[in-house]
Amino acid sequence: MKILLVGFGVVGKALALLLEGQRAALYARHGFSPALVGVIDSRGAAFDDAGLDPEALLAAKERHGTVGALPSRGLEGVQDVELIAQSDAQVVIEATPTSVACPTAALSRLKAAFRTGKHVVCVNKGPLAVAFPALLELARHNRVELRFSGTVGGGTPMLAFATECTRGSKVRALRAVLNGTTNFILWRMEREGEGFEAALAEATRLGYAERDPSADVDGVDAATKLVILANGVLGRPCSLADVSIAGIREVSREWIDRARGQGRVVKLIAELERGLSVGPREIPADSPLNVPASLNALCVELESGGEMTLVGRGAGGPETATAIVRDLIDVWHAQGGRA
Repeated sequence: MKILLVGFGVVGKALALLLEGQRAALYARHGFSPALVGVIDSRGAAFDDAGLDPEALLAAKERHGTVGALPSRGLEGVQDVELIAQSDAQVVIEATPTSVACPTAALSRLKAAFRTGKHVVCVNKGPLAVAFPALLELARHNRVELRFSGTVGGGTPMLAFATECTRGSKVRALRAVLNGTTNFILWRMEREGEGFEAALAEATRLGYAERDPSADVDGVDAATKLVILANGVLGRPCSLADVSIAGIREVSREWIDRARGQGRVVKLIAELERGLSVGPREIPADSPLNVPASLNALCVELESGGEMTLVGRGAGGPETATAIVRDLIDVWHAQGGRA
């Protein structure tokens, strides 16, 4: 399988190393032999039909800031959509940073892949949050696969878990903690008695929060994941505009303390029942959604069968790279071992 990777940040780098490190095991277990024939970053690209060396890619990125500096294989100042269309790769991996406010570039890359008969594995939540139904229809029209398990839960297979739960029973509701940054902040406020700003500063120091934490603390990241769950698992066409969103900036120490006195905790809960919503909610302290630190949790309530919950890490380069590999294997098998 020839693979073109778009995005060579934390996730892209982890994926390149994982594919190389797991090469023998992937072939032994699945007859699957992935070849990373192209990598595109924000400043350039590198191509080799025989497969690119991950260590050489990492060295070029570290020394020059772009894989386009790779000797004899690099290209600088390139147009990514044109390269995707012209490439003979069979699968395009979209692993650029998520931007819900401006997903146009990522949408263009996905459309270019579909229209030229390429399968897509996407871990960029932006295009799925704003145009999931249209992208799914375009993939079907072009008879290619669209996989996206790394967009929700990182390496924890939340989409697969939710899908399995729906077999044989109708989903009554989904409730989830889908953002590790806000969960860490609220956990610190409850556990250490810190205010919002102090807990956010600690989350930033430890690398849980970005320099601009708005997408996390304002509930947008959790809402994008809820949209993907609704579309991808329940077949419920929707976009980010359909979600009622509130963040955690207004959660006070007083609210946290009052909830604790009543045997409850405050969490940022993404919920799908009659409608779709994200916001701070009080839940019982013994709820399975009361997970510590930066963990995520998904609770599926079924009409028959009760509730089932999955807990795990929701982010991280190696974890998300693992989800991408699972998707690649699924594409490989869906195409009868000839993607």
